[in-house]
Amino acid sequence: MKLPAIVHKFSSPKNFYTMSGKMIPWFVGGFLITLVTGLYYGLFVAPPDYQQGESYRIMYVHVPAAWMSMFIYMVMAISGGVGLIWRIKTADLMASASAPIGAAFTFLALVTGSLWGKPMWGTWWVWDA
Repeated sequence: MKLPAIVHKFSSPKNFYTMSGKMIPWFVGGFLITLVTGLYYGLFVAPPDYQQGESYRIMYVHVPAAWMSMFIYMVMAISGGVGLIWRIKTADLMASASAPIGAAFTFLALVTGSLWGKPMWGTWWVWDA
């Protein structure tokens, strides 16, 4: 299967770095706006839960971190496959650059899940829940 020419154009490191350099400020701005808005509404505006009280608010961090970790590992798998099949160098770079980010989100999900589990279950970790 032959890839379209546009894929090869933007997958060359020179074009990729030029394009990503122009897009990074926009992505950072959008990230900061949505991060601050989401944390404000999740941690300060949302009312307390009738069963869990205030400790449920950690779910506004835990669940997105868990989803992001799974999404990043999926991106790594797809990038690795693209790098192996079509020999696109930026796909290999994306896979290797995504690994520490996925590990950080996994660590955040484990820590916040544990912080939620202590007041809910009385222990930091429950294997059979």
